[in-house]
Amino acid sequence: MKGIALMSNPYEILFVCTHNRCRSVLAEVIANTNHDGFFRAHSAGSQPAGAVHPSTLKYLAARGLPTQGLTSQSWNDYSDVQFDLVVTVCDGAAGETCPLWMEGAARVHWGVPDPSRIEGDEAVIRAAFDDVVDALDKKLSSLRHSLT
Repeated sequence: MKGIALMSNPYEILFVCTHNRCRSVLAEVIANTNHDGFFRAHSAGSQPAGAVHPSTLKYLAARGLPTQGLTSQSWNDYSDVQFDLVVTVCDGAAGETCPLWMEGAARVHWGVPDPSRIEGDEAVIRAAFDDVVDALDKKLSSLRHSLT
């Protein structure tokens, strides 16, 4: 992947979404859980909501993924961390100005729909979450492959 920093061990990623309550949290959990310690992932937002969306927790748990200790936090909380990669996962975050401390990290945008905004019955909402989890996991697998 052009522009991606040389790999550290583990590869440090920050997932950013405006409110840090759904997609960025999903990506953090998937990276930390499904990739055998290859990634060390965190998530944050430019305008954190203060709490992870209840459906994010519900559908992570439904897939057997961990939910304990997940929070909605500011990207300022990571101003002292040197990331290999910063990934924006929502359309709003793609155009936001990143703080200077992110300048050393490669940045990419993986736009995925927000499943917490889907309306419908339980099956429709679960399918939306499953689709986003699967899409993020596929992107992480591709990234991992490109780094090895």
